[in-house]
Amino acid sequence: MTLYDDAASVLKEYEAQPDLRDIYLAHLASHPDGMWKACADGHITASALVIDPEGGRVLLTLHKKLRMWLQMGGHCEPGDETLAASALREGVEESGIEGLMLLPGGPVRLDRHSTPCAWHLDVQYAAVPPAGAVEKISDESLDLRWFPYDEVAGVADESVVRLLEETRKRLAV
Repeated sequence: MTLYDDAASVLKEYEAQPDLRDIYLAHLASHPDGMWKACADGHITASALVIDPEGGRVLLTLHKKLRMWLQMGGHCEPGDETLAASALREGVEESGIEGLMLLPGGPVRLDRHSTPCAWHLDVQYAAVPPAGAVEKISDESLDLRWFPYDEVAGVADESVVRLLEETRKRLAV
């Protein structure tokens, strides 16, 4: 199965946000290259919100290009076998935390947003770090910081806030 096939399958099984899901599926149907940054009409991306339920906090990165506090994430790469693997790779690369584990149940949310390169059709997951994990800033970030749940709305945009809300519902915290 290709990454494209996995993305189509994951999206077909995703029952929330049906209107947005259908936009993603239509994009893939009309763009065989819709998984890749080179697709100028937009592309599927994958992200992971790193959440520490025991500490009541999330790890956000101050994105170097966008200068916004965001979850870890970005473009799919040819070596990614699945969307989940892409989200996990991005989470590890940008957080510096080895051993992240995606929450079961597939994507938490979808979020479509415009970026300097094209529309991003982001498939958003959530991940928990192993006990005692220490984060390490990457070259893609200006900063990396843990925020208590109640501080996220003060630093991040609505898409991150909604992702946190849905993740907390999934975790029941």
